[in-house]
Amino acid sequence: MRLCSAIVLSLVLLGPAFTQEAESKFKPLFDGKTLKGWKVYPSGTGNWKVEDGAIVGSGKASHLFTERGDFVNFHYRAEISINEGGNSGQYFRTAFGPGFPKGYEAQINATHRDPIKTGSLYPSFNRNLKGEALEKLLVKQALHKPDEWFTQEVIVRGNHIIIKVNGKTTV
Repeated sequence: MRLCSAIVLSLVLLGPAFTQEAESKFKPLFDGKTLKGWKVYPSGTGNWKVEDGAIVGSGKASHLFTERGDFVNFHYRAEISINEGGNSGQYFRTAFGPGFPKGYEAQINATHRDPIKTGSLYPSFNRNLKGEALEKLLVKQALHKPDEWFTQEVIVRGNHIIIKVNGKTTV
């Protein structure tokens, strides 16, 4: 298995507002120093650490979950960098537990062989999607280079999901 790493610098969450004026209402999910409030699944897999104020993941495939479970409608923003050949994602509306997370994933991938790139809503939540319905969720051209920092946002209200990369709406 190829070693992959994703780095997430500032994980933040915004409540009800969507405007730029609400920028100051973002609340950090990550303290920039420790992994307090985060848990790894499966336990003992992957290598998660804080390095220079960023969460760094490497090693075997694993998932890092926030221990907060109070997210229903939200605006989530992360500053991210992913290495050459890396493949990661921001899972949301997902339960902690065995197996691959069941829920939604905002894809993070610039150069991995998976054709679904950063900014996509990974279709694992509904494997029956086909045609135009599926194509609306996918970004097939890399929007950033490996090891380049970018911003990815996930905005969720009810059954509406918006994904933005560097301020541009992709889904």
